[in-house]
Amino acid sequence: MEFRDNKAIYLQIAEYVCEHILLGKWNADEKVPSVREMAVELEVNPNTVMRTYELLQSKNIINNKRGIGFFIADDAIAQVKSYRKTQFMDDELPVVFRNMYLLNIGFDELENRYNTFVKETFNP
Repeated sequence: MEFRDNKAIYLQIAEYVCEHILLGKWNADEKVPSVREMAVELEVNPNTVMRTYELLQSKNIINNKRGIGFFIADDAIAQVKSYRKTQFMDDELPVVFRNMYLLNIGFDELENRYNTFVKETFNP
């Protein structure tokens, strides 16, 4: 995994875990890699992974079963979507709106691009 400079590493790892859940690579009640395993795989400090897991646990995306490890929550997909939607609305959408305003891009043009994107990406 290649990390970007503009965002904390633990948040990027959280995105990585969430993406695995949304793509169905990790399912409900499935054990996630241990802190140490994830740290080795991503070549980061175990404390960084622990910080990620604590964040995801606070968002009810993963659960800690003491002595066994971390597991994907039963309703992880809904929790991930809620968490990611909030992030998008609060962090990314204002940037999109600003650029739309500065570049004079209307919602009709944006809607056409969105529909084309969805059609080509998800319904080829």
